[in-house]
Amino acid sequence: MADEVGIAAAEAEDLALRACLGAGANPQSARSLVDATLSAARFGPVAVGFPHLVDYLNSFRDGRINCDPAPVVTRPFPAFLASDADQGIAQLGFDLAFRDFVDAVRTFGIALFSQKNSYTTGELGYYVRRLALEGLSSLAATNANAMVVAKAGGPAVYSTNPIAFGFPLGDGTPPLIIDQSSSATAYVNIAAAAAEGRSIPRGWAVDAEGADTEDAEEALVGALLPFGGRKGANVALLVEMLSAGLSGGSWSLDTPSFRTGDASPAVGLTVIAMIPGPAGSGYIARAHDQIRRLEELGVYVPGVSGRPPRPTEQPLRMPRAVFDAICRFAST
Repeated sequence: MADEVGIAAAEAEDLALRACLGAGANPQSARSLVDATLSAARFGPVAVGFPHLVDYLNSFRDGRINCDPAPVVTRPFPAFLASDADQGIAQLGFDLAFRDFVDAVRTFGIALFSQKNSYTTGELGYYVRRLALEGLSSLAATNANAMVVAKAGGPAVYSTNPIAFGFPLGDGTPPLIIDQSSSATAYVNIAAAAAEGRSIPRGWAVDAEGADTEDAEEALVGALLPFGGRKGANVALLVEMLSAGLSGGSWSLDTPSFRTGDASPAVGLTVIAMIPGPAGSGYIARAHDQIRRLEELGVYVPGVSGRPPRPTEQPLRMPRAVFDAICRFAST
């Protein structure tokens, strides 16, 4: 497409690294963020890959992300790792704790990683996918600034508050990865529609007056709706407690925007990881067989069914406007 750019994975990685460094990030932060971005570009929704990287680059430059953080990871309990991201990116704090976290899960059968004081997490599926590739099942929850109403006409009280779940399936099969927001859609989908001049489905958002809207620009100054009405709002509250409540991160009501201003969102992230069954239980093989049975019945299984991950040897694609923005930072 004329408005898209295709770039080899190695070139995209180099460009993204140079852009992060050009935006002011230290090498460690740049490396963690680029790894997560490439993973999202290959496995996740396109909007949380390179388009979302631009949000990070702008936030490095504008001061919403600490460019040279010193995350601190403590262990208040044997199976509980607590991180303070020092207003840096969430991925760096997770990287620094990752090996100890995995070791704790393998020692105790279950462990919890909780982090406060970071920028927004990016693709939440990235965290559970990494654990699934270690043979572990996990559940992750995070929040951001308030942009979702509990009911139409009410104030925005929650973020999109996504939750992600991963389960390894063995036998070379990609892991089951569920990654979805508690809002009717993710914020990045609204932002992408506004940038491209597209309308949005009714039921995704309301305008500034609380009325349903199909105009993405009006939705950006209004609020998103929870999926399933009150049930979706309850899921958003559950995620709020798991992420901000367990970590000590900012409540969504108190969180500055991750796209404007110079204040850190300082939000929370919680990941609970488990060994999927005792040694010799065969639970992973059992799950693999169940997933295959569901697919034979026509069930779509996220992470497994449908479009395969974008292969590393194929060019990665991004909107030209995104490519141009990343190039500007890379040339700084």
